[in-house]
Amino acid sequence: MERDRKLALVAAVAIIIASVATIFFTPSSTVIPIPEPSSGGNNTGISSGIKVVAEDLHVPWAMDLAQDGRLFFTERSGAIRVILANGTLLSDPAAYINVAQQGEAGLLGLALHPNFAQNHLLYIYQTYTNGTAVFNKVVMLTEKDNKIIDSKVILDKIPAADRNDGGRIKFGPDGKLYISTGDAKQPELAQNAGSLAGKILRINPDGSIPSDNPFSGSPVYSYGHRNVQGLAWNLNGTLFATEHGESDNDEINLIRPGENYGWPIEQCDGARFVKPVLCFNPAIAPSGMAIAHSDKLGYRGDLLIASLKAMQLRKVDLGNNTTTNILESYGRMRDVIEAPDGTLYVSTSNQDGRGIPNAGDDKILHIEKP
Repeated sequence: MERDRKLALVAAVAIIIASVATIFFTPSSTVIPIPEPSSGGNNTGISSGIKVVAEDLHVPWAMDLAQDGRLFFTERSGAIRVILANGTLLSDPAAYINVAQQGEAGLLGLALHPNFAQNHLLYIYQTYTNGTAVFNKVVMLTEKDNKIIDSKVILDKIPAADRNDGGRIKFGPDGKLYISTGDAKQPELAQNAGSLAGKILRINPDGSIPSDNPFSGSPVYSYGHRNVQGLAWNLNGTLFATEHGESDNDEINLIRPGENYGWPIEQCDGARFVKPVLCFNPAIAPSGMAIAHSDKLGYRGDLLIASLKAMQLRKVDLGNNTTTNILESYGRMRDVIEAPDGTLYVSTSNQDGRGIPNAGDDKILHIEKP
């Protein structure tokens, strides 16, 4: 109860601050320069260790690997697809989900249960309409023989929109499911304690609320977010998130339970709310993110970010906060995950309405060598 009152009070104060300061506040200390992005093309990239494992896809949005080597991924238009361990993309989807595909909305995040090998459970973040309004929901699915055979909604009525729709879902090292939501083009919702928009949420795999969440009885884990697109944990189990700014000031944040990350005030100097680890100005539109736990490619402990606007895979050395471009020439990049053997899978997003598609787009790439 005390924590509920604290959240409500902090949220109310933040809304007042935001309305006075204006949502177009731009901090003075942001600059993390980026290389000039590639314009696309059929370049094979910067490494001979890159293979195209699937192509002619429609906006592959999220990926996850099963213990048996199968790669599951979503396409924003509604398909859940499977690539077998031998590299074969199954022609028939595991399921086709009826989604409200409007702008950035549709079938977005996907995560396999940590015990997927035993229980065959996977989770999706889906935009839908009830006829009068548009929402997002998290659905628990059951898989058998590369087909979805059952489903159960475990979290519903997340505000949705054609922009700032959130959608990244990941299991943390604690076995909890973390869900990023956007502000649904209503910035005030990010500070609203009663709204699921503009938050990082944390729930048990069955949809119940963990007893150690920062606000009793609430799935809210952190708030004051505009549009979190990437979630990843470092070697010590600390959560990091990528977030889109309004025009510039994209952020990498270290996420702590119960903290306010400031939106609708953009504040990369940390003067009022939690200071970002890094800000990108100009914007790079950071999307999916991984933190390498293996040193196979030489990136152990580094943060790897798939960038949409900058059209690069970026490496961030968290020790000195320096960034390096490690992959380009494939256009917009949506997601990156690390395989158990330390190699990487990266998906492109050139069919999303903001890219320039090349032959074979969209693709899933496998980076086997640095």
